[in-house]
Amino acid sequence: MDMLSLDEGIKLVRLARAAIQEYLKSGKIYEVSEGSGIPTKETGVFVSLYTYPEGDLRGCIGFPFPVMSLPEAIVKAAIAAATEDPRFPPVELAEMDKIVIEVSVLSVPEKIEFKSPKELPSKIVIGRDGLIIKSSRGSGLLLPQVPVEYGWDPEEFLCHLCLKAGLPATYWLTGKFDIYRFTAEIFAEESPGGNVVRKELKGCEV
Repeated sequence: MDMLSLDEGIKLVRLARAAIQEYLKSGKIYEVSEGSGIPTKETGVFVSLYTYPEGDLRGCIGFPFPVMSLPEAIVKAAIAAATEDPRFPPVELAEMDKIVIEVSVLSVPEKIEFKSPKELPSKIVIGRDGLIIKSSRGSGLLLPQVPVEYGWDPEEFLCHLCLKAGLPATYWLTGKFDIYRFTAEIFAEESPGGNVVRKELKGCEV
């Protein structure tokens, strides 16, 4: 994946905020103009909303696989994160002054090959990898920043991934599934509508 510049990352976060505010005001889908300076490559994207200054999750939705252009994916994921996350009531326009936006641009997920599930923790790097699990009983995704925020080790990461998919926590040891890893470039507002920075994830010290 070609690295995005900070300038491009700023534009992505600004686009996410504009898309949410336009939709909450008028119900219209924000149109991204030609020459916006945003790469049009197809890529997976997640948009996360956090309360400010508490930092509590307020919505997070995205597309793990590259199925649409980056600007289109940002607009759709941003609106969905604000209005369609089933864990939260829809965001109201007045709340946007108390919400910070984080955009994660994903690499193409790659399947992790393993002979025994006990090998899996050694194939996961906290602070680098996000994970997707797919099984006939459910699927789930956790972004790379999640285990860093909670201080999980690879085994805990795998357990919580299974729970996210609606599976027993130890399903990764006993079940039938495919598992994928991906990396993310993360850009986030420091305050609502404020300065945007590239987030570097710290891995857990072993």
